[in-house]
Amino acid sequence: MTLPMAFGIYFICWWLVLFAVLPFGLGAPEQESERGTGHADSAPAQPRILLKFAITTVISAVIFAVVYAVIVYRLIPFDWLPATL
Repeated sequence: MTLPMAFGIYFICWWLVLFAVLPFGLGAPEQESERGTGHADSAPAQPRILLKFAITTVISAVIFAVVYAVIVYRLIPFDWLPATL
């Protein structure tokens, strides 16, 4: 596996996991005083985006490790694919 291919696979895994993790733990503020001026009523009170980025990075690393092992150690035979991969 080449380095650009590895970065591409990791980036796709990270992006997919991010969209799966984003909705967890969100809640709209209960009181009107908790919302800032100019914010939507449905805007989350504390999105904790950095925590979600960290969780996404860890989960993506685990998924990438499995994909890497399958590709490099040929744990699943892909004989029907062209040999240039």
